[in-house]
Amino acid sequence: MEHRSDFLVVGSGIAGLLAAHKLSSIGTVHVVTKKDAVHSSTNHAQGGIAAVMEESDSFEDHVQDTLKAGAGLCAERIVRMVVGDGPARVRELMDLGVRFSGESGKLDLGLEGGHSHRRVLHAGDLTGREIERALVESCRRSPDIRIFENHSTVDLLLSEHPSKTPPRSNRCLGAYALENATGAVHAFTARATILATGGAGKVYMYTSNPDIASGDGMAMSYRAGAELRNLEFVQFHPTCLYDPGSMTEQGRRFLLSEALRGEGGVLLLKDGTRFMERYDPRKELAPRDVVARAIDAEMKRSGAECVYLDMSAKPKEFLEQRFPGILAHCRSIGLDMVSQPIPVVPAAHFFCGGVQTDPDGATDIPGLFAVGETAHTGLHGANRLASNSLLEGAIFAHRSFLRIRRDDQGPLSAPPARVAPWDPGEAIPSNEAVVVQQNWDSLRRLMWNYVGIVRSDRRLKNALERIRVTSRDVSDYYWQFLLTRDLIELRNIALLSELIVTCALSRRESRGLHFNTDCPGPVEAERHDSVVSRYLGGKLSLGKQEAARP
Repeated sequence: MEHRSDFLVVGSGIAGLLAAHKLSSIGTVHVVTKKDAVHSSTNHAQGGIAAVMEESDSFEDHVQDTLKAGAGLCAERIVRMVVGDGPARVRELMDLGVRFSGESGKLDLGLEGGHSHRRVLHAGDLTGREIERALVESCRRSPDIRIFENHSTVDLLLSEHPSKTPPRSNRCLGAYALENATGAVHAFTARATILATGGAGKVYMYTSNPDIASGDGMAMSYRAGAELRNLEFVQFHPTCLYDPGSMTEQGRRFLLSEALRGEGGVLLLKDGTRFMERYDPRKELAPRDVVARAIDAEMKRSGAECVYLDMSAKPKEFLEQRFPGILAHCRSIGLDMVSQPIPVVPAAHFFCGGVQTDPDGATDIPGLFAVGETAHTGLHGANRLASNSLLEGAIFAHRSFLRIRRDDQGPLSAPPARVAPWDPGEAIPSNEAVVVQQNWDSLRRLMWNYVGIVRSDRRLKNALERIRVTSRDVSDYYWQFLLTRDLIELRNIALLSELIVTCALSRRESRGLHFNTDCPGPVEAERHDSVVSRYLGGKLSLGKQEAARP
């Protein structure tokens, strides 16, 4: 079946839903999402959204905090654009019904690692859930938005096969998506397509991300011929709850917000010793890459399974008001943050790399846009500053809408021609789900052990060899059997694993989130973006390009 609309949005986080809300003012919108509309990385965001909202703060300070965290790879013009537009986008969210914490009209601004001022708007420790609630309600009220839940996007629809034409001569016409409940694959066609599929934390065995974060938008874009950048920069959140029983989905660990350390939380070894001062003068308020490496080093040095986050210096009333969700979850498994240190470990959290876009979210394939964690905009550089991700999603949803509204009078005005229905070929139903599970576990464990917080040339090269063997098995299986959501995700994870390792091997330094024990770092001569794209015939092309400057 073919579903036609003016605009197609894939994903239902802050970037996707805000884009859909805006696009509905100029046409019909279909939103395709893998689970229900509120199941996204946005919904799990605890910390908040960073923006300059008080006179004691300044745009320049926010810019410099972002550039410093990004370790020399941020595109400064993008940083200044995002920071400058931040207050307007925050006010827009508030107009849409987002209720940030505060009293008597004064916002309660939080402090997080890497920030020089309190500038993080939050809704307790459930900020993402509050933003998602308001945006879902807004979209459901619109007669011009239709949300297709429980649909897994398979591949992008293009005017020409990517092996026959370069990206800029092609055009995106929409996407094929699997209806999870029935197994039917539908064509969704539109004049413009926005990928807002989030990150790829599920590539790793342990992640703070929801179960849907398998990098689908990045993988589909690569197969379509788009350019991806800086995939080696994977942010590991330093403090996820350490408790095997707390993994609410396969491999997902419960996140303990950055804001805990911003509000005075300290990191301890098992014997109660603080250790962050040995790694950075900012101690617990250092950027996430520094804190994650410090925890990793201490665990490896001592053989401990975790370190501890201590909030017991804060009053019970403060913790109950500021962090109600975290406090309740910990108590549900027998831990009381009010009186005892909480065991924590790092976990894969955020991708600073992704599909390369211009300042309006447009990719190098006409008709295709990427926003949010799916995209590489240049904002984050080699490491994301805390709470800049929700800000980025809101900014680029707005900018992509403005660009589409402008281009809809010209390049995008003609609706796509009718497309061919999905052809399963000779694929048959699978009776070997164990094969999918085995390859799934093998890839994710390999990425965790070989391509984690600290890397080496030997581990990266071994990982690449083993990933390529597994990828061939996955490809054979993919074309032999009918599609399932698990198979689609496995295919995407296999591809992204290979691209991440290839990008990591290309960077001959240690910078930001990429730390290689065989390479010094950072090296001024290595200040470049890792660029990966398809050659004709599907080969990898790895190049270098100077990071964008003002």
